[in-house]
Amino acid sequence: MSNRSQPAAPSPSGDDVFLDLKGLNCPMPVLRLAKAVRDVAPGTRVRVIATDPMAKLDVAHFCRTKGHVLLETGEEEGVLSFLVETGEDAAR
Repeated sequence: MSNRSQPAAPSPSGDDVFLDLKGLNCPMPVLRLAKAVRDVAPGTRVRVIATDPMAKLDVAHFCRTKGHVLLETGEEEGVLSFLVETGEDAAR
């Protein structure tokens, strides 16, 4: 997998934004999430998938400290999944 920056794409699962961050290591998944939420309206749902085990802690911490809501987490065959709803301060 290429580590080049990929723009946020429409989600195949129907969420507003989909970020495939598999293969990226800490801190890149949460940095890419932070970049993606800067450009969306509050209430936007962002689906993130990642393989870095630290993403479990990083995404939860990012949401708590930046005013976003972590709606869902999951893991299947080593792939982590998060559903984040952006808060009012998403553009900051």
